[in-house]
Amino acid sequence: MNIWYYPALSGLALGGSLIIAIGAQNAFILRMGLLRQHVFILCLICSMIDAILIAIGVAGLGVFVEKYPQLLQIISIGGFIFLMGYAFLAGKRALFPHAMKAANDEAPNLIKAISICLALTLLNPHVYLDTVVLIGGLASVWQGSDRIAFTIGAMSASFIWFFALGYGARLLQPLFERKIAWRILDCLIAVVMGWLAISLLWNFPS
Repeated sequence: MNIWYYPALSGLALGGSLIIAIGAQNAFILRMGLLRQHVFILCLICSMIDAILIAIGVAGLGVFVEKYPQLLQIISIGGFIFLMGYAFLAGKRALFPHAMKAANDEAPNLIKAISICLALTLLNPHVYLDTVVLIGGLASVWQGSDRIAFTIGAMSASFIWFFALGYGARLLQPLFERKIAWRILDCLIAVVMGWLAISLLWNFPS
């Protein structure tokens, strides 16, 4: 399917599925959003780090895979297993949800908030697996302008999610203190992850 927006939507779906999860980084952004402290800079940091790592993955690993086409099959199989694992974990969270309540203590100053944000982002090994290895590797499935569209779509997912989470936190507070909200969200993540995993096998390179 060569429609220009298809690779962009694929990148957006993949990027969104990987970052929309209950984790330390998202919990911190949610908490700061609820406190309305340093929201813009923290959301920008998280989004820019993801974008840079995705660009590194696409530029580096993508070129490497082009030189060794057989690696694309390994990446596709690995991507299927990885995505199905994420789908399983999301489904498990949906079966056993927990409410997330923001802390009511005083917010940290800007320097401390940035330090915490960087630590939660860069000290998490999954951020490199998700962006550099998985997204960067799967970008090699696309060629030319389609690869650019896929990359932009994946990057856009981070900006959309973090800024929506940070600035929408006040509106979401009553909702996400209920287990059912996380259950619905994790169900959606599980479905999207499963669909992406199956699509990898469907389009398995020969």
